[in-house]
This record gives sequence, C-alpha cells and structure tokens, in this order.
Amino acid sequence: MEQKEMATAQPPRGWRFPVGLAILIVGFISPVFIPLVTASSLSTAWKTALSGLLAAGIPEIFSVVAIAIMGKSGFNYIKGRLFAFLRKHGPPDVVSRTRYHVGLVMFALPLLFGWLAPYAPHLIPGYAAHRLAVNLLGDIVFVSSLFILGGDFWDKVRALFTHEARVHMPA
Repeated sequence: MEQKEMATAQPPRGWRFPVGLAILIVGFISPVFIPLVTASSLSTAWKTALSGLLAAGIPEIFSVVAIAIMGKSGFNYIKGRLFAFLRKHGPPDVVSRTRYHVGLVMFALPLLFGWLAPYAPHLIPGYAAHRLAVNLLGDIVFVSSLFILGGDFWDKVRALFTHEARVHMPA
C-alpha cells in the first residue's frame, strides 16, 4: 500500500476531525435555512442579507474554517473518500452504441428546446402554461445525459477547450 493511501485509509484521530467535519456539514446545509429566514418577521433588508449569506457566504467560510481545523490529513481523507465514491458510482468510460445514441438525444433535445423556446414558444406544446416545469425537466434530462454518455464523452468535451487536441477518427 502506498504511503498516501495509508494516510487516507483511516480518519485522523482526536477532536479536530469530527469538529471540522461537523462545521463542513453545517456549512453545506446552510442554504436549507433560507426559507426559515424568509418566513420570519425580520425586515426585508435583514432577510436579504441573511439569505445571501446563507447561500453564498457561510458555506465558503465554514469550508475554509473546517479545513483549517481538520488539517491537511483530515481534508485529504474526506477528499479521498469523496473521489472513491464518485469513481465507484460515476459514469463508466466506455458505453454501448445504443446508450451513447440515447445519451446524445438526451443531450441535444434540451439544447434545442432552450434555443427554440425564446423565439417560438408556441411551437412547444404546453410550454406557456408550464414554463417552469418544462425548463426543470430539460435541465434534469441534460444533466442525466452527461452520466449516460460516459467518461469518453467528457474527454471529447474537454478536448473542445484544449487548443492542441486533435481528432483521430476510427477507420
């Protein structure tokens, strides 16, 4: 076993890791409390400020504090566990031809509807009455397509942003 794997195999001992982990979790779930703030009797200015902090300030600050408390070994342990989970449950690199074609349709349709909706909403049945639901469904289908297309598709997308990337078409 490599030394890096040995260092991340067990969580660090002592009080620092559990306290840091608790702070990290509280920071990540802080946006859940926004409805409580908006339902309170506070003034609009306080509601706005607190909601903004819960959405975009507190998670980041709590993450930095948690990492400082846990230390490098605690952060590496959490990072190693997270990446191991994503590797295990993430999309496979190679997928079947049928799965790839289904994924391409799922990838292209939301893009087409997103382009078409502002110019010709009357061409999309039920769009005017259920605009939010149709847009959310399109977003869900688009994100799902990225997992269905597999890891090789991610490499193709990444190649779009690499100047030196070259296409090698199979014979």
